[in-house]
Amino acid sequence: MLTGPVVRCIKQQLPDTEVHYLTKKVFLPVVQAIGHTDKIYAIEKDVSEVADDLKKEGYDFIIDLHHNLRSMKVKSALKTKSAAFPKLNIEKWLLVNLKINKLPGIHIVDRYFETVKSVGIKNDGLGLEYHIPASEEIDMVSLLASHRNGYIGFVIGANHYTKQLPAHKIISICRQLDGPIVLLGGKSDETKAIQIEQAVGPKIYNACGKYTINQSASLVKQATKIITHDTGLMHIAAAFKKDIISVWGNTVPEFGMYPYMPGANSYIIEVKGLSCRPCSKIGYKACPKKHFKCMEQIDEAAIVKYIQS
Repeated sequence: MLTGPVVRCIKQQLPDTEVHYLTKKVFLPVVQAIGHTDKIYAIEKDVSEVADDLKKEGYDFIIDLHHNLRSMKVKSALKTKSAAFPKLNIEKWLLVNLKINKLPGIHIVDRYFETVKSVGIKNDGLGLEYHIPASEEIDMVSLLASHRNGYIGFVIGANHYTKQLPAHKIISICRQLDGPIVLLGGKSDETKAIQIEQAVGPKIYNACGKYTINQSASLVKQATKIITHDTGLMHIAAAFKKDIISVWGNTVPEFGMYPYMPGANSYIIEVKGLSCRPCSKIGYKACPKKHFKCMEQIDEAAIVKYIQS
């Protein structure tokens, strides 16, 4: 999602340039939805799956926005000019381990643009894009009658447990909110979603695990407001300039991954002042300190007040 503005600006500012995108197959629908690519190569696990085809393309320049071992293999195989995104791993390590913040204080999208500065590409300031195929747009008529005139979208999952509000906190927030709510997430969130649905009652529509990523994006697009963790659907909500309440646990906005949405509303909820936070730049299966204060102490009233204001 966050690489989209770079791709768009290359196509707009260097219109004769052909842009190919290399990604994992699991992310293929997202890359297709951000648009502006001429060809997409998708792999299961290793670049060797497409290395021969990539060599035949005769690329002039490689833009490495991942800067990991896999992308280094690509550059090594293609042997052409390249520029790599500075991941600032030392600065992240300092923040996680010593709580010393030396990060630049700008969004990761703006840092991505440093990678294409040498070829004259500038940020157009238009934010993110997400183009849902017409066949995957969700008709509001297919939802519960109570939800057809608008609803709050609540993204209940994330890749790591320590990025997620516990179920009892979500239940409490949903009970305090007026109006219908759609729970959003993948198959891994189904059990948690059922627990929330049963506890809160008919104001909940459980969409977790029932829709594709593009269909979930359609539900995000049609929501009145979005409550979300630090996860992919948060960035999709930003692409649609939704009113976003993002809830942060073990990760922090200072890493530069907060909602990127020029000119739209974004409200960040986090527990500041915890000596253990951030405990990771990614996340864990459980709180390393066993207390999970970064989520257990989230101010529910602040979320409810913002949503209902």
